Amino acid sequence: MYDAPKLTFFMLLRSSPAWLALSREARTAHIDETVKPILGRYPAVSLRFYDAEAFSGRATDIAVFETRDIRAYYFLIDALRDTPFLGLPYFEVLEIIPAVEDGYLEYNEAASLQAGGVAA
Repeated sequence: MYDAPKLTFFMLLRSSPAWLALSREARTAHIDETVKPILGRYPAVSLRFYDAEAFSGRATDIAVFETRDIRAYYFLIDALRDTPFLGLPYFEVLEIIPAVEDGYLEYNEAASLQAGGVAA
């Protein structure tokens, strides 16, 4: 039986002048009223935010999504694009980098089994 791997998506974002013009209270309210309810509709997807503006001239923030359900991730991103968060945009998506954590370990195990070895 094949288990879907946990996928991680690193979304590099750049905040817009419109986002930065909002007060910190307004930004928090937008996240609470717009983004969090969407996240609640897709519990198979987790999200963490990282601030990068002090370390990068390109990306100001990094959103890290994790899921085993690619469809839930896709629907979540589409829903966010329908909001000012990604639709106005308050944030510009610079790049999305998909990754599989320790994917080489699963590959090594599968390769060993194909070669007649025993799984570790």
